[in-house]
Amino acid sequence: MNAAALKHLSAVDPVMRKLIREVGACKLEPETRRPPFQSLVQAVAHQQLNGTAANTILTRFKKLFPGRRFPKPEDLAKVTDEQIRACGFSFAKIKAIRDIAEKTLSGVVPTSRQIVKLSDDEIIARLTEVHGVGRWTVEMLLIFQLGRENVLPADDFGVRNGFRLAYKKREMPKPKALLAHGERWRPHATTAAWYLWRAADEAKKKK
Repeated sequence: MNAAALKHLSAVDPVMRKLIREVGACKLEPETRRPPFQSLVQAVAHQQLNGTAANTILTRFKKLFPGRRFPKPEDLAKVTDEQIRACGFSFAKIKAIRDIAEKTLSGVVPTSRQIVKLSDDEIIARLTEVHGVGRWTVEMLLIFQLGRENVLPADDFGVRNGFRLAYKKREMPKPKALLAHGERWRPHATTAAWYLWRAADEAKKKK
């Protein structure tokens, strides 16, 4: 993320300016070479789990497909639900992963080449057709794979908690209130979200 984002956020929001000064440079580096199929499967793994638990499950999952760094959609047909369940996925998440594979093969989930040509709203509309993939999951893909500049995941617990801490609020902000405040961060809401995550992380470390 660029210097223009930091300059803009510092100019429009004194709390964000203080946070940027405390945290330092934004180290968000999207993994642009990852296909959408992989990003969605990984995001589903991370739903309602901490990063360590999700990564453990994903490591076991990848071992089901020797010779692959990550399985391709067609590889899913070679493993049973029981094998995927043994990795630690719930049956609801297995259903989601199967649907991601199916909709990738049918073209609903775009390829890496196609997705870069779509707007954020078009990507959200298409990918939320997939079972178990909601707006939050697509927003994680927009941020961490596509590097889109203006994404504010207002339903994300870490972002909301970071806002509560940085802005010294007694209660968690409602997503609607967070989006309203975030209007001033446009067109660099993604960078603002990254700093709110850092605020939440720092508070955890202090505990």
